[in-house]
Amino acid sequence: MRLAVNIDHIATLRNARNEQQPDPVTAASAAELSGASGIVCHLREDRRHIRDRDLERLRESVTTKLDLEMAMTDEMQRIAVRTKPELVTLVPEKREELTTEGGFDIEGHYDRLREFIPPLRDSGIEVSIFIEPEKRAVELAASAGADIVELHTGPYSLKKSHADIEAELERLGKTAAFARDAGLRVVAGHGLNYYNIEPFRTIGGIEEISIGHAIIARAAIVGMERAVREMIRLVNTPA
Repeated sequence: MRLAVNIDHIATLRNARNEQQPDPVTAASAAELSGASGIVCHLREDRRHIRDRDLERLRESVTTKLDLEMAMTDEMQRIAVRTKPELVTLVPEKREELTTEGGFDIEGHYDRLREFIPPLRDSGIEVSIFIEPEKRAVELAASAGADIVELHTGPYSLKKSHADIEAELERLGKTAAFARDAGLRVVAGHGLNYYNIEPFRTIGGIEEISIGHAIIARAAIVGMERAVREMIRLVNTPA
């Protein structure tokens, strides 16, 4: 399983003082040098952390894979087509949320989604959709033209009892298998950290995980390179 690192909260820290440091582009380079398979950033409508210039600089510097998380809006589509990240991940977005809450509502936005994806793919950009681990969401993602589904692991990260954790892992595993059978590649993310990644890595067929907050929090104590390497070691330790 590969590790993609979300560097949004480096920008959050920088913006707290409206200064130039810490620099999300420097953090992204450190993550890549430490073995990350890709860099993830979310350009929000309110630009609360990553800003347009950050995205431009990341596109110039990232040598692995740049994954742009974004809402399904005309503005973001134009930015993606112009910037050309390797991957776009469509996520729900609400101004009042602290972080992304829940999977993309494919059922409610299916017709718009089918129109939204082709211009991205025509520009050579792969499209992923952040979904709840449910078969219906997988079916609609495949039908709409997505290349990848990212399974929402937030509910897993909140489980406390062994039974609940096992049940959620089983749900994630079955959905991942169903998605692969539907011709989709499968990644996962949200709420994964240095503790809950160990049981999670037993799931087969998930090719990559995206982690941001836990790694940035750890990096504040031990540095970016060590934080990324520690996570990669946990991800790749045999279960």
